[in-house]
Amino acid sequence: MDDFTTFLTFIDQWAWIGWLVLIAAFLVIEMLTLDFTFLMLSLGAAVGLVTDLLGIPIWLQVLIAAAAAGIFIFFLRPPLLKRLRRGEDPTKSNVEALIDLRGLALDDITRVSGQVKLSNGDTWTARSAAPVAIPRGSHVAVSEINGATAIVRPVND
Repeated sequence: MDDFTTFLTFIDQWAWIGWLVLIAAFLVIEMLTLDFTFLMLSLGAAVGLVTDLLGIPIWLQVLIAAAAAGIFIFFLRPPLLKRLRRGEDPTKSNVEALIDLRGLALDDITRVSGQVKLSNGDTWTARSAAPVAIPRGSHVAVSEINGATAIVRPVND
């Protein structure tokens, strides 16, 4: 029992170094992810460091730090993310911009082959999303993009 007590005393005496290591590690990970999750965890670890400096027992430090990190993640992170993303351009781009784009079938479009001219002027290799062929001259809309092939469905305009 004496060795265990000595071990707990050692942990309690040097816990502040553990908190500093956690804060640094979480901040480095945050710089790589930029998602605010690890920033909130580092703030929780900072609360743990403060509780250690106040002389609170190690088991209670861990509980308080975990609770603080949870509170930060659920209440501080969402408004920070919202504020960070408020200046983003809501316009879809790349493949996302092609979904639901209308076009005209240049050839018969089957599940295997076909060609479509989209309303943005691009001509794509196409396949039908439906089990039936789409006849040449039909109006279509892009359902998805699979590599360099547009998967299209017929539309009635």
